[in-house]
Amino acid sequence: MEKLRKKGITLLKVLFSFALLYFVFNKIAFAEVWQLIQKANPFYILLATLFFIASKLFAALRLNLFIHQLDIPLTHRSNFKLYLLGMFYNLFLPGGIGGDAYKGYVLKKEFQIKTKRVVSILLLDRLSGLLLIFQFACIFAFILRQSLLMDYRWLFLVALLLSILVFWFINKRFFSYVYKVFWSSLGFSFLVQGTQIISVLLILKALSITSNSIAYLFIFLVSSIVSVLPLTIGGIGSREVVFYYGALWLGLDESSSISISMLFFLITALVSFGGVIFHFKKPRIEVNK
Repeated sequence: MEKLRKKGITLLKVLFSFALLYFVFNKIAFAEVWQLIQKANPFYILLATLFFIASKLFAALRLNLFIHQLDIPLTHRSNFKLYLLGMFYNLFLPGGIGGDAYKGYVLKKEFQIKTKRVVSILLLDRLSGLLLIFQFACIFAFILRQSLLMDYRWLFLVALLLSILVFWFINKRFFSYVYKVFWSSLGFSFLVQGTQIISVLLILKALSITSNSIAYLFIFLVSSIVSVLPLTIGGIGSREVVFYYGALWLGLDESSSISISMLFFLITALVSFGGVIFHFKKPRIEVNK
């Protein structure tokens, strides 16, 4: 019964992803988007891919910070392999065990850690990343001189400060056993998001988009937040809808906006597929002596 429920949820997510893509490509011509992608400069796409890989390395290091606070001296090498396998599961095997669930399962099985604590560090790792995405989005929203956002500019600064205070309080009050890496984890989150922003800037360069960079980056960050919602497969469809409406509301070119979204997804898929190696040959869990 549980397997049927999971398959049903997965099917709904797949259908919803395709429905959103169908909606977007009814609004703009897919051929036009595909033409822009084909003309993209491969050198800058390669650089964008390298910076995306760097962002995932920083994300894996951040997760290992939390893992070490549970007295699990997991090596960075083992952690990188687990992280890459998790990326593969999240994107290519959505009907099976999720990437976070698999990492939690391995940690609990290998080191006999309480489920509550494993779930806590995985959740804090995700929230730390989302916090920095939100803060960068607030900064870009403040910088943008768009009439749609001008009336709310100061609210973005308040939200930026309030969000970090709330997250600090939650960590201090409820997760004291990992609190000492609070600022370190935020530092890694900054590096994660910073390298992803550079990756998107390189995608803009590849597409010969030379204006409105801040606006496109703002849309990207909002789409990153929306894509976390468990409504679609790997954010497919939901990210494109955000890019479409973001371009519409901010007066940008819709086709270029969707091209950025699709190229970022293709890079994500390419890097995530590297985890297939560890699907067939499960990574050996090693600890520092």
